[in-house]
Amino acid sequence: MMLPPAFLERPIAHRALHDLERGRPENALSSVRAAIENGYGIEIDLQRSRDGLAMVFHDYDLRRLTRARGPIALRDSAELRTLALTGSTEGIPTLTDLLTLVAGRVPLLIELKDQDGTLGPNVGALERATAEALSGYTGPVAVMSFNPHSVSLMGTLAPDIPRGLTTCDFPKDDWLLIPDATRRRLRDIPDFASTGASFISHHARNLHSDAVTRIKQDGHPVLCWTIRSPEEEAEALRVADNITFEGYLP
Repeated sequence: MMLPPAFLERPIAHRALHDLERGRPENALSSVRAAIENGYGIEIDLQRSRDGLAMVFHDYDLRRLTRARGPIALRDSAELRTLALTGSTEGIPTLTDLLTLVAGRVPLLIELKDQDGTLGPNVGALERATAEALSGYTGPVAVMSFNPHSVSLMGTLAPDIPRGLTTCDFPKDDWLLIPDATRRRLRDIPDFASTGASFISHHARNLHSDAVTRIKQDGHPVLCWTIRSPEEEAEALRVADNITFEGYLP
């Protein structure tokens, strides 16, 4: 499935239009509302709860974004929905909660966080939960992941939903748990065709890589992350078709 044109028509708010000074944590429903009100697309992250629901949350551990500690995967969804995000009284939403709010009004870019731990094949539960939540959703939506196995599986579970690869140059300092051979391999984006991907979302720092150039020359959309100023935006758009942004308003 090709990425709908709507994903290239407006900037995409990274983890929704979050602003803690205004009481809007990242990936919170308040940040989603703000993005909708301002006409931006929305990028969000998914992790899995212990009872198998797709939760809108970036980290594997609760420590940074809540007052709780420990893996999000060890808590049930009912508890997570009442667990206040730092800087607000909001709980962690489910993907279904978010879809009900968005209701097709803006494009929704969903990143499935790697559940294998080393970007390997041990995936499935989060992908199934995501596909189930998205069943029947009619708004512009696309899924992506750093893990090619996750992207491939989404193609099986939800073939009508556009899918892409989240990509970068995989520097060792940022990917300490990933074997060197895996990092070197993924740097070249070799799984684009085999996963059925129709776009990439690439780190803005190396948009001029040979792999990105190849994908762009083949006519596939290139999104990028994460842009934090008008100057970074202007530079990224020399290559990218759209940006994912935070910390300013494009």
